[in-house]
Amino acid sequence: MPTAEQHGFRPHSDGPVVPVQTRSERFRSVDVTDFAPVTGRELEWKLSPVAAFADLTGGELDGSRVEIETTDAAGIDVSWIARSDARIGRAGTPEDRAAANAWSSFGEAVFVRVTGEDEKVTAITRHDLGTTPRAAHTVIEAAPNSRGLVVLRGTGTARLTENVEIVVGEGASLTVVSLQEWDDDAVHLASHFARLGRDSFLKHIVVSLGGRVVRVNPSTHLAEQGSDVEALGLYFADAGQHLEQQVFVHHDAPHTRSRVTYKGALQGQGARSVWIGDVLIGNAATGTDSYEQNRNLVLTDGTRADSVPNLEIETGDIEGAGHASATGRFDDEQLFYLMARGISEDEARRLVVRGFLTEIVQKIGSPELEARLTAALEAELEGR
Repeated sequence: MPTAEQHGFRPHSDGPVVPVQTRSERFRSVDVTDFAPVTGRELEWKLSPVAAFADLTGGELDGSRVEIETTDAAGIDVSWIARSDARIGRAGTPEDRAAANAWSSFGEAVFVRVTGEDEKVTAITRHDLGTTPRAAHTVIEAAPNSRGLVVLRGTGTARLTENVEIVVGEGASLTVVSLQEWDDDAVHLASHFARLGRDSFLKHIVVSLGGRVVRVNPSTHLAEQGSDVEALGLYFADAGQHLEQQVFVHHDAPHTRSRVTYKGALQGQGARSVWIGDVLIGNAATGTDSYEQNRNLVLTDGTRADSVPNLEIETGDIEGAGHASATGRFDDEQLFYLMARGISEDEARRLVVRGFLTEIVQKIGSPELEARLTAALEAELEGR
């Protein structure tokens, strides 16, 4: 008779290890002490420069209030709530040590509530948080049938790890833009958790332009029938910059829909981007319609783009599911076409990159913000 050893059932050298069978089964906890210290060999950290933010994953954090600037908008209220408030913890639970450290350390959370069926926009800006390692927590709630756009913006210096919860009520339509315009020395780690109610819609947009290390991981739970998410991302990595996104979409109810599109450009020695996209279609998610894609445009030598799409399907009764990934340099035919019409090579390159990235910018839904981001991309292309 064959032995267990012949089938590979031998004890692992690290002890009794049980592999995670599906994306939704990862360990979760709000207590940082439940997670082992980060070494960089873990699945969720193996593509990250963990030494650059060891103080955020394992050190003591300042969880006091940070100064925020907000723009007034009728139907959007911004306030502070205690960590014991029942409105905290509804959207998700940390899956890594950095998020758990932030959750264990924050004292109060920023609470944003969107009401009313008219369209409105508010921006919440954090500026110059300093070099002290900090923790933060934000909760965004869209009331049933409400409409709104919320911009979370970071500028200046920072060493920040945070969690953002997004709760979208039945029939609501919410857009959340996470805008990273930090200074060149900033480090920012963020986990976003979204829970969508019946027939609700979330447009979640991550724009990462500044910062030395920026890691924004959005996780969306399509928890009720008819929920719909459009997850978009835009990033531009310069020399020595690390920009990372790990996206997870969990279809957990019938007739849900998701579209994931992330686009990035890289230029300069040591510019690095990481995109990991996980889509899980659960066995109850019949009629699911899902597609995810990542596109990277390499502008110079010396860059690296990691792109890993993953798709798990637990039911055959779906409308469709797919994924795609591509990383490449300029299209010579496009450059030739433009240059043959009298456009200089430098200007032709800018036009190609602008056309590649502005697809994401144009989907934000705020003309003022779209114009400002277009100008910021122009500045990136010119090396300013």
